[in-house]
Amino acid sequence: MIAPIKWLLKYTDVKADSPEEIHNLGSELTMSGSKVEAIVSKGADIQNVLVGYCFEVKDHENSDHLHVCQLDMGTGEPVQIVTGAPNIRENAHIPVALNGAIIAEGRKITSGKLRGVASNGMMCSFEEIGLDCNDYNSNNDGVMILEDVDMFKGMSKEELDKFIGKNIINVLGADDTVIEFEITSNRADCFSILGLSRETAITMGGKFSKPIVNVVEASDIKTSDEITVDIQAPDLCPRYCAWLVKDVKIEPSPKWMRDELAAAGVRPINNIVDITNYVMLEYGQPMHAFDRRDIAGSKIVVRRAEDGEILTTLDEQDRTLNSNMLVIADSEKAIGLAGIMGGLNSEIKDDTTEIVFEAAIFDAVTIRRGAKSVGLRTESSSRFEKGLDTVTCYEAICRAVSLVNELGAGKVCTGAVDIYSTPKAKRKVPCSVDAINTFIGIDATRQKMEEILTNLECEVNFDEGYVIPPSFREDLICQADIAEEVARFYGYNNIKSSLLASCENTIGGKTREQKLRDNIRMAMTGMGYNEMLTFSFGSPSYFDKLCLPADSPLRDAVIISNPLGEDYSVMRTTMMPSILETMAHNHAHRVEEAKAFEISYVYIKTPDYPKELPEHRELITFGFYGAGDFFALKSNVEALLAKLRIAKYSFEPVTDDPMMHPGRTAELIIGGKKAGILGQIHPQVAANFECPEETYVAIIRTADLFKNAIDIPKSKELPKYPAVTRDIAVLIDRNVPAGHVEQMIRERGSKALESCRLFDCYMGDRIESDKKSLAYSLSFRDETKTLTDDDVNRCMKKILSGLEYKFGAVLRDK
Repeated sequence: MIAPIKWLLKYTDVKADSPEEIHNLGSELTMSGSKVEAIVSKGADIQNVLVGYCFEVKDHENSDHLHVCQLDMGTGEPVQIVTGAPNIRENAHIPVALNGAIIAEGRKITSGKLRGVASNGMMCSFEEIGLDCNDYNSNNDGVMILEDVDMFKGMSKEELDKFIGKNIINVLGADDTVIEFEITSNRADCFSILGLSRETAITMGGKFSKPIVNVVEASDIKTSDEITVDIQAPDLCPRYCAWLVKDVKIEPSPKWMRDELAAAGVRPINNIVDITNYVMLEYGQPMHAFDRRDIAGSKIVVRRAEDGEILTTLDEQDRTLNSNMLVIADSEKAIGLAGIMGGLNSEIKDDTTEIVFEAAIFDAVTIRRGAKSVGLRTESSSRFEKGLDTVTCYEAICRAVSLVNELGAGKVCTGAVDIYSTPKAKRKVPCSVDAINTFIGIDATRQKMEEILTNLECEVNFDEGYVIPPSFREDLICQADIAEEVARFYGYNNIKSSLLASCENTIGGKTREQKLRDNIRMAMTGMGYNEMLTFSFGSPSYFDKLCLPADSPLRDAVIISNPLGEDYSVMRTTMMPSILETMAHNHAHRVEEAKAFEISYVYIKTPDYPKELPEHRELITFGFYGAGDFFALKSNVEALLAKLRIAKYSFEPVTDDPMMHPGRTAELIIGGKKAGILGQIHPQVAANFECPEETYVAIIRTADLFKNAIDIPKSKELPKYPAVTRDIAVLIDRNVPAGHVEQMIRERGSKALESCRLFDCYMGDRIESDKKSLAYSLSFRDETKTLTDDDVNRCMKKILSGLEYKFGAVLRDK
């Protein structure tokens, strides 16, 4: 909502003249709930552009289109300017940008020479001083000549001479400052100058008064005798007011009205149309005016549109209507799309002599749907969509006809036709002073609360424990709403911080799981992965692309009742499609190396589904291509586990997962429980998703990470006794995992075994083809004594016997 500050303060006793006062006003309004988005001083960027009087025009000696002009700028010395404007003439008052002046778009004017003749400035057009000539009912063919501008027509030379040397922006009245508000949709009353003026007055401790409405009616003609109104859809139109005006004179509006409309962003058209726009902005009540001669039978009918009915609106577009829309019609045809735009067949014309003003209340949902259906959202429809006040409806039409009297635009007939079958009952909101104070946490007096609420036009009766909101405040429905109004004008900055009643501690912080998620993110980004965020739903076709068998439990997905489409019709049961589509997208855009991770959920049906919600199982999924092989992925998993201080884990080979490569996949075991899977994607799956063949993915349940993570590491003293190291190399069958061998070494090594590290794996000509050689470095230490060779030999013997018994391993001697 754009509100010119002069118009905003017109109905208050608040003053804001200087930039500092205007800035303070904006800050205070924001603090009281009327958020100020911007304060714009129109014309502030135009500097040193003054009115001058051109008393001599001569042709340039060296040009066939330039003119040398002499101007009186009120300084006593003539100023010479060369111009090419085709409309320049003597005895004209013109805006002049002198040397050093700033015009539109920040352009600076300097003195110079044109074809050898000195020019000490520039005469300006509307455009060059940032104005629209249409707002002044003029044209932009050359420089602006005040005598040709509507607002100055008829003035004598003596009257115009008073403007010489004065700022053109001030002379044109284009120096208004406007405030742009961001109004929430529940405050329909603030989509009006009066609503914002009321807020301004209360915020600044001033007084608010509505405009004086004085309707002078012609006693010999009644509107009800000339016009009939038939509401055939009372559920969509609770109130309809029509008022006839005769002897209408269509002419330009007065300057004050044009200025205020233009400042608010509305282009003036003529006095009647301008009145409807003026009242809409001032009261927030959209209005319309019909040419009475175009209303067949002098009968207005409010009805639902017929399916396929065609109406040509004021923008000269044919609109195809349906029965879900509301139209204003006469006895033969539709003449307006209710609440959205009038019909071209009943518009105000230059020769219009009788008009019918309309002010009505229409159903907000119907207007919203209708505007969306025809692709036409207007200032009128945007207000009706928010729900308007039935009481303000009649006040607005009275304001419109009083403006007709004020402007001398016509003869107002006696009374309006006002169809209001079910007046809105007053709404009592139970509340008390103590309850409001307790709710907000303040100690405001009853007098202060009554003052605030009375200024808001509420009826206050704390003795009987209720407040009656005004009709235009549909948002005040409970005690909390009344308390909010008190808090807004009591001052949020006056409310002291305090703990909630009966609460010992309100200090917040992250949970353990949230902190661990942060650690996971730090670990992944530290390893070069980028976090991604994907949809939680997908397509059933993913299951075929993942090569899942028909009886796979992953195919039993939760089906979405109202999907966006087939591609988003089920909740995902695996994160694999999400990571593979991300890899495929990067590969398709010729990204040579991609690494991504996501912490998100899959959705698994429970035994009692659909009686209960599906299980939300959180996973960490990460993958890459072009950045290494299986062992690089495995090292990333180990680095993640190290970040979480998880030490007891192992890997087991996997050969039967249809999504994964049978020879390059492993299962992650944490604390003896399966926690995830990692490895290369099956080549067929990679082809189905158009990923690089060597794409590697790991999927781990975060619940297992959280359960086994160590938050605070345990410290221990530095060892007092030295360690003894031994290397061991054993021959073993190729199909025995090295991890199993290490596990056996740790089990048989007793407490003295401090560490075990695989440092070599050999398969070659020196050993049998079905064997491999694994070499480990072992470290032994005792915390109570120095180990002897006999102590270590006993441990080594025990380890070798266990390896021989379980795996048939033999000590390699060469």
